[in-house]
Order: sequence, then C-alpha cells, then structure tokens
Amino acid sequence: MMASMEPMPLLVGVDGGGTRTRVVLADASGTVLARAEGGASALRPGHEAEAAEVIQGLIGTALEQAERPGTRPAVCVVGVAGAGQERPAQALWSALASRRVADDVAVLPDAAIALEDAFGDGAGVLLVAGTGSVAFSRAPDGRLERCGGWGPAIGDEGSAAWLGRRAVGAVTAASDGREPDTALGGALMTALELEALADIIPWAAHATPADFAALAPVVMQVAAGGDLRANALVSFCVEELVLHVRTLARLCFHDERAAIPVALAGGLLGRGSLVRKRLEQRLKSAVPGASVRAEEVDAARGAIRRARRLLGVEA
Repeated sequence: MMASMEPMPLLVGVDGGGTRTRVVLADASGTVLARAEGGASALRPGHEAEAAEVIQGLIGTALEQAERPGTRPAVCVVGVAGAGQERPAQALWSALASRRVADDVAVLPDAAIALEDAFGDGAGVLLVAGTGSVAFSRAPDGRLERCGGWGPAIGDEGSAAWLGRRAVGAVTAASDGREPDTALGGALMTALELEALADIIPWAAHATPADFAALAPVVMQVAAGGDLRANALVSFCVEELVLHVRTLARLCFHDERAAIPVALAGGLLGRGSLVRKRLEQRLKSAVPGASVRAEEVDAARGAIRRARRLLGVEA
C-alpha cells in the first residue's frame, strides 16, 4: 500500500484593526483556503487578552471553513494596530502562544504586513488610514522609517476616528454660534439615533475610536452634498495624510520630486472614497514624484507572505 501523503502545513495571516479583524488561512504554497472576519483586535493596554480571544475565534472559524477543525497551523503572523509598542505586542504574543493558535507566532504592527504586501522587499511609502493612521516607508537602501501612528489620544491625524471626532466638534461649535451652520448636525444626529444634541455629551464620553471612525462615512457623504464645513474637514484630513507621505518622502528619498512608489490602505482610503480621490489629487502637487499603486493593499495577504518566509518556503 502507498503511504498517505502528509497534508501541507497551514499558515495564518491576521490583519487586526480598530474596527475589524481579518484572518486568512493558507497552505505552504500560499494558496488561500479560507477567510474569516470579525470584530476589532487593535491593542489597548491591559486588553491584549481580549484581542487574542477575537483572533483565536476567527482562526477557529477559518479552520472549520477549510474542513480542518482542530488542526494547529504551523505559523501565525499577526499584524495588529498598536503592536508598534513592545509591551502590548509582547502581551498579545504571550496570550496567543498560551492559546496554542499555531506552532510559531509572530506579532507585528499592522502597517508592517501591509508594507510587505505593497512592496515586498522594494522601496516605497505606505499610508494607512483606517480607524487610526500611520505611514511606513522603506528607503532604497533598505532603511525603515515611520511617521504618525501615535494613537487616538494624541495623534492618528487624518484617520477616520480623527475625522469623526472633529465633525462632532464642528456640530457643537455650530450649535453655539461659534461656527456657521452645517448639515453635519442633522446627519450625525440621525446616524447616532439621538433625540437632542445634548445627548451627544454622554455618547462622546463613552465613545471608542471605532465609534468616532464610524462617523467618517457620514462626513464624506455630507461633504459630497456640498456642505462647506464638511468639505473643510475632509480637506484638513487630506492635508494631514499628505504631510505623512511628504515627510517620509524626504526622509527616505531625500526629495519629494524623486520617483516614489506610494501605496494606500485602510478603510478611509478605500477605492472610490472621497478622501482617497482628493488625496491622490493633492499628492500631484505636494509630492510630485509620487506614483500611487492602483492595486488594493491586502495586509492579511502580506501576513501570509511573511508566514511563508518564517516557514522557509519564500525568500
């Protein structure tokens, strides 16, 4: 009798953000076997176990979809928002390792796996704007640089949470008469299902970055309808994001007029979004050498590529 062939090792790539988590299950050749999507897993101090719980559950879902329940993957690469800080990244790694989600676990910043998908080993600037924002770049000499990504309390300029928070501020200022009237007021009240503007105070007191980020599509919709204040907020958002790219262009390419590959990722910069359209237009003058990659960046796919490297099957 012929000996049965051993199944190929399984690999897991995780893209964890402040709004959602995506998991890809693949074999050693990189062929995708299953995908699963769930809630947020961005790291918050002291809540790493909760992120691990989300990731573990989605890995289990993907294994069931691939008809491999109970199988332990060989490598799991997790790219997650907040992992740029060593302490929370180590805490998440420990939580995942103790749950035995894979034989080998690696935890990286979410932008690192997106950079992997966008450019591989090549040079370029990656701008990520979802719930939070950050930009990474790899210089032609291989040097890595980062700009932004300081978190919702003091940074994340140009992110969806940043945009949503400022929209709420614009509405309250308009209510006081400190700013002109704006259609944002009614739109946000409807989106939040609030009866009176004063109700926005307790809502904001308990709102998470993801809650504020959920208001970004409302802001873009109102801006597209011609509202001046909403349009101004979108313009401010774009300028903040352009500044990230221009800063890294100068750091890694020495001149924003040099040929600079640029990739865009994150929910705020989805293809066809108002912020993306205006950003691409603004880059033409602010970073003349920028060449924006048309293909969508898939951070989970980048995590699988990194997992293949760790397994030793991709250079």
